[in-house]
Amino acid sequence: MAPPVTGRAAERLRRAWHTLMDGSLPEPPEDEPGEIVEARTIDLVLRVGELLLASGESTERVNEAMLGLAVAYELPRCEVQVTLTSLLVSAHPGGGALPVTAARAIRRRTPAYWRLTALHQLVQDASIGMLEIEEAHARLAEIKRGRAPYPPWLLVVSFGLISASAAVLVGGGPLVAVTAFVATMLGDRAAAALARRGMAEFFQLGVASSIGASAAILVVAWGQPQDAPSIVTGAILAQLPGRPLVASIQDGITGDLVSCGARLLEVFFIITAIVAGLGIVVSTGSRFGIDVGVEHLPSAPALFQPVQICAAAAISLAFAVSLAAPRNVLVASAFGGALIWMIYVALLNRDFVPVMAAAVAAVLIGLLASMLARRRNAPVLPYIVPAIGPLLPGTALYRGLVELNSGDPQAGVLSLIGALSVALALGAGVNLGGELVRAFQRVGFGASGRWARPAARRTRGY
Repeated sequence: MAPPVTGRAAERLRRAWHTLMDGSLPEPPEDEPGEIVEARTIDLVLRVGELLLASGESTERVNEAMLGLAVAYELPRCEVQVTLTSLLVSAHPGGGALPVTAARAIRRRTPAYWRLTALHQLVQDASIGMLEIEEAHARLAEIKRGRAPYPPWLLVVSFGLISASAAVLVGGGPLVAVTAFVATMLGDRAAAALARRGMAEFFQLGVASSIGASAAILVVAWGQPQDAPSIVTGAILAQLPGRPLVASIQDGITGDLVSCGARLLEVFFIITAIVAGLGIVVSTGSRFGIDVGVEHLPSAPALFQPVQICAAAAISLAFAVSLAAPRNVLVASAFGGALIWMIYVALLNRDFVPVMAAAVAAVLIGLLASMLARRRNAPVLPYIVPAIGPLLPGTALYRGLVELNSGDPQAGVLSLIGALSVALALGAGVNLGGELVRAFQRVGFGASGRWARPAARRTRGY
């Protein structure tokens, strides 16, 4: 049983309650003397927010964590502003004193979901008075210096495993899986080499996708055109932006339209780079008489098959490893991938259109993942992002690209719109599942309860 909260910790909880319910602390009388603004507190709030945002957390959760720390360490009348690339903290001491403001830019973002878990635990411990400011700084430094729970080579190999599993999911055999694995690994290493030379990420992704498409062209030239779509689908799936897609829709739903627009633009450029790299290779192959048609493209499955269910679980498991998720998330990720695939197939067999089937499956997965994350007192992104991996629209993107380059641009545009619709349905679905959990849970220290979002109060669109 947890010890009772008394003294200074109780005062912190009272101030946190006022912050969550009213959006700000009560204003003191004008003649109240100015409070002391501790520079180390502002620095802690900024550094925690920076590491959360750089590790892949959504804007709303970063804002909640920073505000929770500000309340815990008694920053007077603190305001927090979070965007995709910058953070700002401002504290007003009152009594005629000038406000103290600090900002930090986010120049590099690398998904590290194990850090999200550690940082959220730090914020929670601070919110209930278990960490003094020096202890919090020491713990933050330890988290920042920490290493991923997997060796570097496994993080690299995980991208190839995503591709190989996706190739099996859409009907490929062992040889196709090995080919997709090798092509994806070559593309990833080529992109890493370009990154070391300072090449923009757009061109890195274009080169990586073109290498995957080149493997398919070689397979067609070898006389096995039926294997080409599975190879390319696997290579595409390993690069599709599931993480920024989920975060962008969450930002838009919660009212942070600036970060939502920036993340959606990031998703757009990633998909454009993938399509451009594939298009160049397919067009070049057509000029040399190596045509990649749509007649061999895999169709949506209509039956449950153990191989496909295992492949879906393997995709989510590999996604979790590539995002450096904590080890205790891996089993849940694999189960989530298998479950979302089975729900999707069951709905397709009941004549649901793919977009609706993906949306319903995503809502159920988002609901279960949010409940599990709350039970474990952990952030939800490590659970939901890997789970949607099997339904990312790699085949639809490939179909649209082939149709665009084979003289049927109208059908190609429709296929690309369908792929985008499925992707948005996945992002909106998993966020809706989380909103349902939020709507019926109590307010917690992490500012995640049903009354903890002032922006959700009715405005009727104004």
